[in-house]
Amino acid sequence: MRPGTGTLALNADERVESVEIDQEHLTVGLMDGRRISVPLEWYHRLANADPQQLERWEICGAGYGLHWEDLDEDISTEGLLRGAPAPRYEHEKIN
Repeated sequence: MRPGTGTLALNADERVESVEIDQEHLTVGLMDGRRISVPLEWYHRLANADPQQLERWEICGAGYGLHWEDLDEDISTEGLLRGAPAPRYEHEKIN
């Protein structure tokens, strides 16, 4: 074991286990038991999607990401764990 590496680091499994979406939040359960909940408004395409579009997600990236084909949206567990909203491109900004 490397110095500074604890048991938690060795057991961390950041692959997606479950996904819950309500009107305000995206909540992702990870294989290691953690749950990450973020506001939908952090992801412009998700915030503006209808409920049917939100439910059509799939796990991608060997389990480390989510993909919404209809919305052209991809979110990684790494990005969720970082805890920062997705960047908006200039053409997506609403004035």
